[in-house]
Amino acid sequence: MQNSFFDNSLDKKSIKQRIRQLNQGKIGFYSIGLYPGSLAYNSAMQNTEKSLLLAPRPRRELMGAFSVEAIKGMDPKHVAKMHRMACHSEKNQLVTNDLEYLMLKCDLVILTANSKYIEQDLAEACNIRKQLNRNNVVLGCLAGSYSHDDEKNESYVLCEKNPNLAFFSGFHRHGALRDPLDSFTANFCHPNALIALIGAHMLNKLSPNIQVSPGIHNVEAQYIKAAKNMASIFAGFSYEYHQQNPGILPTLLTLLLNQCLDQAATVSMLRKDRQKLYSQQTIALTELGYGVPSIEATLNRGGYRERVRDHTFTQLTAMVADVRGSMMLPVSGQPTRNFQAGQALARGIIEYGRCPLNIEEFEQWCEESGLNKGALEGLKALRYWPQIEEKYSIQSHDATMVNLLYKVLYGSGEEKDFAFEVITKSRQLSNYCQESVRPSNSRKYIEALNNIERSDALELLSNAVVADNARKAIYNDDGLEEREVQPDDPAYLKVMDLIEQPS
Repeated sequence: MQNSFFDNSLDKKSIKQRIRQLNQGKIGFYSIGLYPGSLAYNSAMQNTEKSLLLAPRPRRELMGAFSVEAIKGMDPKHVAKMHRMACHSEKNQLVTNDLEYLMLKCDLVILTANSKYIEQDLAEACNIRKQLNRNNVVLGCLAGSYSHDDEKNESYVLCEKNPNLAFFSGFHRHGALRDPLDSFTANFCHPNALIALIGAHMLNKLSPNIQVSPGIHNVEAQYIKAAKNMASIFAGFSYEYHQQNPGILPTLLTLLLNQCLDQAATVSMLRKDRQKLYSQQTIALTELGYGVPSIEATLNRGGYRERVRDHTFTQLTAMVADVRGSMMLPVSGQPTRNFQAGQALARGIIEYGRCPLNIEEFEQWCEESGLNKGALEGLKALRYWPQIEEKYSIQSHDATMVNLLYKVLYGSGEEKDFAFEVITKSRQLSNYCQESVRPSNSRKYIEALNNIERSDALELLSNAVVADNARKAIYNDDGLEEREVQPDDPAYLKVMDLIEQPS
């Protein structure tokens, strides 16, 4: 998919004219939910609304995503401005903007629908762009879940399937965006550094309260967003259930954040455009705020070393702040909806003394708490987690928390029983946090030290002392690595074994 502000012309005069146009260009938001609606309200509040056009989905009200109480708390003058952003005059009549109008009048269109609609919206936008011959309109999205192909029964990150699709997001609380004094950060990511720079410059004009930084890691940013939405459910559960045992929270929150980034690093290594992402940029990445052009790590692969991680995208400060902020209980106002879903999970587990019987029961708990299940992107992402884990070869020790949450909601009866004991007992949970992050080979040696009376354990350790035999011992598939769950094993070990068993 071509997705650029510029055509392939080398004529400097026309390019300069295009740059001037973009400096005064308009931005369009299509499909107005809570986030884009709150951003539009912030823009209206700061009198910068002239650069923004809105288009609700067909047969949807512009303010339909907001509760009656939220609308009552808004300034009617600012709401009136929002309605003006969403309409235009046609034959002396006011007409509600649609996607075609945005494609005609804007240079940057953000498709703000969630995962339920985003792919069909993208296909429609591309068709309209082609029909109108508006090929230099850049398209972006902010969907925070995984997409799914029903015919092939496979899941994926949408920006990976469409590598030139822009991604725009950052930390926000919808109520706080309607505060005239609070400030926010966001990232606009596009694999072409120049497009990212210009797009971020345009979005920066939405409001003096919103600072948008450019980045090239659109795939990683979208993955972090999806992983964050799942992590927020776990964080909400932990705050609610373990409020009398707050010592576990720092460990949990740190692990949830680190694993979001570690998983995204693995996904980054599989990018088909990864090499040109760094080598074929017109402007240096350091001009976008990246401290260095590349940060990589290596792992030992049985006698040879392989580059497996790229953490350059952690320079996307707003995305990392999004992960942190979404897992925090705010001093005032409501936490994110996925966090609230985790709180609903905790209350249901306390009431019934068990994990939800199935995902439908958990959705019922959410709806009883006033949450619309269709708005819970973390729950949608979790549904496709096994396919995502397999597709991107996510290592088990990089996904221990989401794996545990998956067992709580989607596991078999036995898996739910083990998972229940782990998540509800602070000591079991802290042990799980500590032990599950070790690669399985590492745990093999820990277990050997704890079972030194066993001949195979002693043999393993003695071989490891001898350098020439160490590699054979580490990658030996026999012995302790192929252990079975024992009846007297603690719950956190049982869950770890169940998670790591091949499906």
